[in-house]
This record gives sequence, C-alpha cells and structure tokens, in this order.
Amino acid sequence: MEKPIRNIAIIGAGPAGLIAAERLAGAEHRVTIHERMASPARKFLLAGRGGLNLTHSEPFDAFLRRYREAAGWLEPALRAFPPQALRDWADGLGAETFVGSSGRVFPRVLKASPLLRTWLRRLEGLGVRLATGRLWTGWDEAGALTFTLASGETEAVRPDATLLALGGASWPRLGSDGGWVPLLAGRGVAIAPLRPANAGFAVAWSQPMRERFAGQPLKRIVARFAGEEAAGEAMIDAGGIEGGAIYALSAPLRQAVLRDGAATLRLDLRPDLSADALAARLAKRRKGETLSNHLRKAGGLSPVAAALLREAGGMAPPAEPHALAALVKDVPLRLGAPMPLDRAIATAGGIARAEVDAGFMLERLPGVFVAGEMLDWEAPTGGYLLQASFATGMAAAAGMEAWLARR
Repeated sequence: MEKPIRNIAIIGAGPAGLIAAERLAGAEHRVTIHERMASPARKFLLAGRGGLNLTHSEPFDAFLRRYREAAGWLEPALRAFPPQALRDWADGLGAETFVGSSGRVFPRVLKASPLLRTWLRRLEGLGVRLATGRLWTGWDEAGALTFTLASGETEAVRPDATLLALGGASWPRLGSDGGWVPLLAGRGVAIAPLRPANAGFAVAWSQPMRERFAGQPLKRIVARFAGEEAAGEAMIDAGGIEGGAIYALSAPLRQAVLRDGAATLRLDLRPDLSADALAARLAKRRKGETLSNHLRKAGGLSPVAAALLREAGGMAPPAEPHALAALVKDVPLRLGAPMPLDRAIATAGGIARAEVDAGFMLERLPGVFVAGEMLDWEAPTGGYLLQASFATGMAAAAGMEAWLARR
C-alpha cells in the first residue's frame, strides 16, 4: 500500500520551521509554510550579520549543559540532530563550515544570505510552498487554522497536521512578537512567562561613566556569579552593561534579580594574570604618574576598565598595589533589572515541558506540533540557540511523521 500524502501547515519561516519543512517534504508530504512577514527567516538573516554562528564544536556533554534545566528535555532532539549533523547539512548546501578560535562554528562566507537562498531553492525543488504576509489568528469553530492576509482578507486552512514555529518575543520588528501566547493560552496550554534571555542588565552608572564610556568594550574579561563564570567581552551601555560574558550568565542573574531586586556580578579585568603578578606590576608606579596612566601602562587596563574601578571603588580605588590588584581581579558590579525583552537576543519561557509529548506534539491539541524558541528553554549565544532551533524542528517533524503514520 502506498503511503498517503498529507497536507502539512507550518506556521513560521525561521530555522525550526524551514528544517521541518525540508524533512516533511522529503517524505513526500505537501507542505505549506505560512509566514506573517513579507520574507522568510528575517532573524536568521540578522544573525548572519555577525558571521552566522551556527553551532559549537565543544564535546557533546559540555554542549548539552549549556541548556541548563531544559537539557534533559532537549537531549533526545540534540542527539538525533547534533552539531556535526548541522555542519553536514550546511556543507551540503555549499556553505562549508569552519571552527573559529573560540570553538564556534561558522560558514566560511560568514553570511546567512547565501545559505538561505540555496536552502529556499532546495525547498522549492521539494515542492514546499512559501506563503508570506499571513498572520495566524488561531482556529475557527470547526477547528481550521485562520489567517489574516496582507490584503486584509481572512482565510481558513484545514491541514492534516500543523507545526507551530513562531519564535519567541525578542525581535518584534522581525516577526517574533509572542502574539501566539494568548492563542495557545486560550486553549489551555500552560506557558511560562516570556522573559529576556541573552540580555544586558541595568547599572546605575555615574554621569561621567555614562557620558564618556557608553559604547566602549571591556575586552578579554571573566564574569563570575553564583559559582559560574564566563570569559569574553562586555559592552558599557548608557543604562547598563551587556555582551557575551554577561549573556552567558543571564539566566542565573535574571533569576537573582527577580528574587532579590538586584544581583552583584564580579568581573576579573585581567584573568591572564594572577593577583600577585598583577600586584608586582602595579607596585612599580612612577612618581607623579596619574592612576589612569599607571593602570594603563603597568596594569594593561583600558581607560574604560580603569573607569570601572573608580565606579566600584567609590571613585577612589585603593593605592596599595595588592589591594588594587585584588580589585582589578574582582570588581563588584551591582546589576538591576534585565534590559527589555525587545532588546534581548533571545526569549526565556514559553510552552511548558509538560504540555508537549516526546514527539513535540501539544497534548491538548492533537495534530499540533511545536518547535524552536516557542518552547521553554534558553541557552547562551555561541551557536546553542540555532542548534536547538534546528534540532527541535527536526524532532517535531519526526514526531509528526510518526503521528501521521499511526493515523
């Protein structure tokens, strides 16, 4: 008996939706992707401006731990479509990948647009239909999907199965605005509140710090909080601090701020030197030399790093070399609220794990599957976000195939 061809609706044309479409169309199903924006994968294209960090090359167990509390939930999907599988897939599209010095994986062209163009041609060749300018508005009384079109008209669609891949709420101008939350909540689906992930935090800088150093980077630092640490860079913002080293700790920092109203982050501005070695350098101060020059020449600190010491030291860092070195190695920085969700790189919260079965189908809505950032997981930057989006898209497509086969 021939396998029946099913009609599949995928809502959302980001990486999770597109990779699911590729798998399902490859299994000879009729797939239509419904996208509210005028063109697909806008957030994916924006990520490509920074080089398109697809995934990470670290050992799988360490990779898995980056997903924190959601690691156990995501592990089957990540093992089924691990980082090497994503690299192989990109290589197959002609976007040969390489491992950077940090272990991050990029396409050699360091752009998303060539990969996306080739990908869309592959999907078109598989018969996938991309329908843009279609805002999903839920279901009608008969259970059909409803859409508002760019023309203002409405339309109802009744597929054999549906995949929701609508993203989080951190990029509303690119289509990820969390508008799906009330639609699913209205059907009884439990959703953890959407919060900023990989976001900066407010800091009550002094006026000189705001005026002179906003937009300046802190390079090659280590940030520490609650027994965790992250190496990288940070950026001073007029209203706070952000950057990779901050994003890596944003989950525990956000939880602490929500619980206590504030959190104290510790920064090591010279992680390459021990406190004693740094103190020995700082002991050699020339007579009449300003502290800023001394910190720059002997301590190797940039002007913004020296200014940060003044902020932490009450505008007067200690002069004694060992005390000054100790401060450089452990600068306390009091953080306030996370920056708003629309300034975050990603979204924490989303559809609760208990709502989704092993095939990523919503228990309350048989035939409706979910993938990507709609789910309640988060991860730092470094390739982990895209990897989980691809992996859950593949897993949801596999779950849908199995569910359709049973029917």
